Amino acid sequence: MKPAHLRRLGGAVAVALTAGLFASPAASAHGSGLRVTGTTASPQPRNLSAGTAGDACDRTTAPGWIGLTSGGPTLSATVASRTADPLSARFAVKDLTTGAAAFGATAEAFGGTATTVVPGLADGHRYAWNARALQGHRTSAASPDCHFGVDLAAPRVAVSSTDFPASGSGRSATKYAGETGTFVLTATDPAPAGGTASGTACFRYALNGAIGVSSGCEGGTLKAGPDGTATLALRVPQWGTNVLSVEAVDNAGNVSQPAVYTFYAPSDPNPPQALGDVDADGVPDILLPDAAGNLQIISAAAGDTTPTSVVIAQAAPNRTSWTGVQVAHRGWRGHAPMDDVLTHEPGSSALYFHYNDDFGAFSQYPSSVDRPLSCEDATGAATACPADFADDWSKADQLVALGSLNTKLNPSLLTVENGDLWLFPNPGLQSFLFTARKLTTGGSWTGYDLVAPGPDAAGNLALWARERATGALHAYPIPKLAGGTFDFSALADPSAGVVATGFTVAAYPVLGSSGDGDGDTVPDLWAVTADRHLLTYRGLANPKDLGVLR
Repeated sequence: MKPAHLRRLGGAVAVALTAGLFASPAASAHGSGLRVTGTTASPQPRNLSAGTAGDACDRTTAPGWIGLTSGGPTLSATVASRTADPLSARFAVKDLTTGAAAFGATAEAFGGTATTVVPGLADGHRYAWNARALQGHRTSAASPDCHFGVDLAAPRVAVSSTDFPASGSGRSATKYAGETGTFVLTATDPAPAGGTASGTACFRYALNGAIGVSSGCEGGTLKAGPDGTATLALRVPQWGTNVLSVEAVDNAGNVSQPAVYTFYAPSDPNPPQALGDVDADGVPDILLPDAAGNLQIISAAAGDTTPTSVVIAQAAPNRTSWTGVQVAHRGWRGHAPMDDVLTHEPGSSALYFHYNDDFGAFSQYPSSVDRPLSCEDATGAATACPADFADDWSKADQLVALGSLNTKLNPSLLTVENGDLWLFPNPGLQSFLFTARKLTTGGSWTGYDLVAPGPDAAGNLALWARERATGALHAYPIPKLAGGTFDFSALADPSAGVVATGFTVAAYPVLGSSGDGDGDTVPDLWAVTADRHLLTYRGLANPKDLGVLR
């Protein structure tokens, strides 16, 4: 016999079921474990100025913005239950700007996720939304409210400059090609009536080229100030008519129509000249490949590793990558003020000459350089070429541009071949390549990494070398003599002239010099560490870490 109070409870249950009172969704959802486990909007709301993105489904996260989409944003809800019956989700969207309901829909869940597209959202309005899981007649509690703003209008952008006024303005440039000009970028992101605009986040730009395709404000962009403006300091390398293209991006990711700013940069009648300078700004440059095989041109006076320009990997002699290509530059042939460049891949029979008439863009394919047919000894006297003298460049293990050997500032090339140093005056096109001078004998230069610091203020040359086995750095003077020739006798013994220690191959895989990078008339060393930090030195001391190379 059952206790009396249990009999009464059982009777009450029977009456309730008969009357259908337990058909209430809220009452029947708990035992099934019916719930919403996640909600998200696509595209995800974002604030590009802050670099944030998220659905703002809590009370502390600032809501982001959704820009113009095809048909409206997509809302998704992940739903779950302990039972196997089909699931769906009910979405509700509220317009927080007006306080009215904006949208409601029920969508079937597939693989536990239900989605719906929300059309007709108002420009400049703020919204909140949530979802409930449905299963049969059961309904879960609502998910936490998520939030976003809507910005359907792209900003507008304009460009101005007093350094390089717009063509047709009637004003003349106050700077020359090769100098850095200031350009003021101004964007407006108009707010609709009764709404709010997301505001300008950044500017994308390109000089004499197409603006790269990217999402948002990644890479190559300039952050906008609170007033929607920014000042762009941009070096204008080429004289003549230039075109600066600029786009503005708002916080929702909407992109403006490009502003096309055309201006004229006059040629500098007295351009700065510095051996080691590739882009004609009067400062020597460091040329190093990035991780993608592009060639970076980094000023030797830079404060970080940001390149002033980048030569694409496909412009390398092998049409694939600059990685592993030996690059030498110190002097020019028949023009000023930019270094021409010599390139060689170890083991390759080809040596290439890049005639630099486009400020380091290297847009023209290089010319191949033939080997000379005649030889000289260390004193410059004509002599028969040795039996092991190659008729191509395949035995050139290393090459550096030593510096000019004449008043025309033509480059000269120094190589290591079969362990000896060979000098090639004025390398370039075949008609400008004279003789090969063997500077050393005995093959004692095997195991040394060559560094060419270029001339000092008096025109004297030098060679530096790192002894791979010990990490010792050697310096060999090559003084300029009264008759304009040079004394190479210090190169006879590579073990002499230790000036520093500790430059091990393990710690510093790459050493180089681009000449006088800091303007104190003394050539400077640079180095790349094992973890790809670029260091620049004052002479051979006081290293400065510019940061990690790209």
